[in-house]
Amino acid sequence: MQTDIDPRSLIGRKAYDRDGVRIGTVDEVYLDDATGSPDWAAVRTGLFGRDSFVPLAPSTVVGDTLRVPFERSLVRAAPDLGIGRHLSPAQELQLCRHYGIDVSPSSASGPASDRSSGTAADDGGAPG
Repeated sequence: MQTDIDPRSLIGRKAYDRDGVRIGTVDEVYLDDATGSPDWAAVRTGLFGRDSFVPLAPSTVVGDTLRVPFERSLVRAAPDLGIGRHLSPAQELQLCRHYGIDVSPSSASGPASDRSSGTAADDGGAPG
């Protein structure tokens, strides 16, 4: 994701999947505690839908939209973690596994593990 974009500017943008199908609208942006960079976005997936988390690192901002490199069905099937709260390292690991994002042992000891007394490795870690 472009690192020079203001995370607040993502809120309200329409989100589209890798095939150009509309997923929904960005409701919230979650920042990494250690770096302050945007990590996750909560996307409202329909008028009466729920918010689904999408990873921002592989996503791109194109014009006034957020393009997510996953199929809409995968985004809609993301774990329902609720919004408005801090994501724990275990919840982030759960989301990474859902999206097939590699969480190597070296990244498990990175900034996400600094947010809690537990680490990603304590939650089962990544297959190695």
